[in-house]
Amino acid sequence: MKISIFGMGYVGAVSSACFAELGHDVIGVDLNAQKLEAIAAGRSPVVEAGVAERIAKAHAEGRIRATQDATSAVAETELSLVCVGTPSNAKGELSLGAVDAVVREIGAAIAKKDSPHTLVLRSTVIPGTTEERVAPALMKASGRELGHGLELAFNPEFLREGSAVRDFYAPPFTLAGSASPKSAAMVRRLYDGVEAPFHEVSCRAAESVKFLSNAYHAVKIVFANETGALLKDLGVDAREALELFCEDRSLNISAAYLKPGGAFGGSCLPKEIRAFMALASERNVAMPMIENVMASNVEQKRRAFDLVAKHGRGRVALFGLAFKPGTDDLRESPYVDLAERLLGKGFELAIYDEALEVGRLLGANRDFIEREIPHLDELLVRDPARVLEGAATIVVAHAPAKVLELIAAEHRGRPILDLSGIATLRRLEGAAYEGLSW
Repeated sequence: MKISIFGMGYVGAVSSACFAELGHDVIGVDLNAQKLEAIAAGRSPVVEAGVAERIAKAHAEGRIRATQDATSAVAETELSLVCVGTPSNAKGELSLGAVDAVVREIGAAIAKKDSPHTLVLRSTVIPGTTEERVAPALMKASGRELGHGLELAFNPEFLREGSAVRDFYAPPFTLAGSASPKSAAMVRRLYDGVEAPFHEVSCRAAESVKFLSNAYHAVKIVFANETGALLKDLGVDAREALELFCEDRSLNISAAYLKPGGAFGGSCLPKEIRAFMALASERNVAMPMIENVMASNVEQKRRAFDLVAKHGRGRVALFGLAFKPGTDDLRESPYVDLAERLLGKGFELAIYDEALEVGRLLGANRDFIEREIPHLDELLVRDPARVLEGAATIVVAHAPAKVLELIAAEHRGRPILDLSGIATLRRLEGAAYEGLSW
């Protein structure tokens, strides 16, 4: 392909070197004369392992050059990558001035050519930017509609400084956030030769994954540093402990728990977080992120209540009360908290949980529920069909397959509020379905 890359900073320079090596003809576009001079001489405008030699080779083969002339760059290419910076402003928001200016420039250049053109946004932007901000500006400047000689996509980069070339050729996946009919196909062509799963998704999903990735990386670093500080104070080699921690690929280093849903509960997690914080306080070790884990968990419980409460004070059918399906452990269950809040606000409530029998609860489990909801036996209903009778709102924390089938058959258009991301419910047709975080 013939491609133009706007922005010869870190991402643009690395992308130029690697796309040229894949066989594309690349025109770099930038206003900085020094960057243009570097590329014109076959040198890299940035310091990054593997980039200089690739740019030198591509330059010698006539597959890379640079210019300040956006109009000619667009006229000579079929696809433009936007790699300009989106730095933080004084409020912490992303500054999109450079993106706006380049999109207008590319659009105006497209208006002067007869052939189709694709714009691929690679700069980091907040979810919704490509469709709500870039698309209207691009169509206005080009005089074209998306899908009619104009294609638009969002393609996030996951390049780490120091290993960017390796990351380019061995990514976990390639994402094409598609805003127009043929845009994903153009992105797929662009990456021909890179062996990685290819996902065509919405622009919002692709934009979100970029944000999620960086936020999670920051959280992991802070988790390691905070826990490392406490472990060192306890005489533990934190590097050794965390190395062993990472050996668990089932729960610790895995997709486990990375699914939005109800707050955590049960007999272990709340207790361990409190103990961890008590230990840190005793030893005067600051752990601000972990210290706020419990506060964040309380906030998720509030979100669950708000989700239900906004549907009015009609009778609520709650499916699932224990903190996990298939258990009768009610200790610190977020669904006990939800039930308690609803009752406290005067809601009529009927509860179904297949594993629960109040008479069989023992020890700390029984003590907990007698303290939180002493009249639970009056609220539990053994027949799920009866729980649905007269209910204005259906709330599902967890339920066996046969009960989910009953809800699907008998919801009759009533709001179904899903606290756990249950696939059976998400596929329902004709239901007023809403998830806790989706």
